[in-house]
Amino acid sequence: MQTLTSLCRAQTLMWAALLCTAMGLAGTRASAEALLVIEADTGKVLYAQNAGYPWYPASVTKLMTAYVTLHAVKDGRITFDQPLTVSANAVAQSPVKMGFGAGTQVTVDNALKMMMVKSANDIAVVLAEGVGGSIEGFADLMNWHARHLGMAQSSFVNPNGLPADDQVSSARDLAILARALIREFPEYDYYWHLPGIRMGKMVQRNYNTLLGRYPGADGMKTGFICAAGFNLVASATRNGKRLIAVVLGAPSSAVRALKAAQLLERGFSSTGGLGGLGWLMPSQGTVETIQPIAVEPPNLRDEMCGPHRKRPATEDEDDITPANAGPDSPYGVFLSSLRPGKVKGALMQDVNIGEPVLVYTGTKPPAPGAASADSKPRADKSKPAKKKAAAAKPPADAAQDGTAAAAAASPAADAPAAKPKPKKKPAPKPIAITPAAASEQTSQTH
Repeated sequence: MQTLTSLCRAQTLMWAALLCTAMGLAGTRASAEALLVIEADTGKVLYAQNAGYPWYPASVTKLMTAYVTLHAVKDGRITFDQPLTVSANAVAQSPVKMGFGAGTQVTVDNALKMMMVKSANDIAVVLAEGVGGSIEGFADLMNWHARHLGMAQSSFVNPNGLPADDQVSSARDLAILARALIREFPEYDYYWHLPGIRMGKMVQRNYNTLLGRYPGADGMKTGFICAAGFNLVASATRNGKRLIAVVLGAPSSAVRALKAAQLLERGFSSTGGLGGLGWLMPSQGTVETIQPIAVEPPNLRDEMCGPHRKRPATEDEDDITPANAGPDSPYGVFLSSLRPGKVKGALMQDVNIGEPVLVYTGTKPPAPGAASADSKPRADKSKPAKKKAAAAKPPADAAQDGTAAAAAASPAADAPAAKPKPKKKPAPKPIAITPAAASEQTSQTH
């Protein structure tokens, strides 16, 4: 019996060593990142690294925007069917947006879907003005809720996470916020794991690449600005156990997804999977007991968007790897696991999560085959626009939950893509509503 016990312990220790090695492969930038994984129901910390350091949240901010909006619905101050009007202030937001004209109306429900999937900065402002009366009024609500939740390091000045010195949070605080969303609004859980949105010919997939690729993934939000790096708050559920992982400061969207997957694997292993390593994990308390660190947030602008990068940092750069990490290196092998089916036993797999959901402007969905009548949504032309971006690169912080190239798209890009007109035939009649490419303005660090 003693021999059997020794063998079992040896096998479990082997699993622990493998897991620690896996985490170490993606942990070479510990000083420039924050990592955290907790249990959603209890708040128990399963792993933490720099979780108490302040950080620029970027578009992960939109989780708080959703939280405040859902509270307004719960309190009866607004309804999901209530139309909100796009203001000139919303139109001026950049770089990633839906691109509606001033005066366009969008229901609260559709606005939440657009914001959570496309990370539309203009729609975040639409919600803020509709709920709080102004960006400043909404920021007051954000900060009030943050204090109420115990988010001791968080300060908000805008609803979308665009660069601002006073827009600060931490892995600790973002995990507290994610846990509050899950616990307080279980009936609205679908908002943070929508596969994508569809409007006319425009289809936008969710930037959270864990959805549909990591088994059990069910949320929540990505973010990127140069000063913050690539951020992600992710959640996943297995065997009735839900975990929340936070990654701040990853060097690319690919590494961000990988680190989150590794954190979730580590968490599930410590709660009963892969050999049941719970007895090996020393207690780290709950997320609320993580001590806030009183320092300035790190500014990763040079690392993320400096001249050493061969191309601007973007939300869809899954193929970018560190300069000294070749395809045969351990780091390169782990990164290749992001491509489903190429590595046996990879963390990432193909998982069917459904089709993009319909969104529309106005208060009624369009008739089949037609687009909404009061606005022309701008299609996401980020990938084709990358070629144009080489001639005129935008400021580094323009890339926020979208491509920097899209932010630099010229006004000429507003023309709808169409086949060349026949030389001897009259031009075809235009379609009633055709999505046009976004001509998005760039943003500067405040």
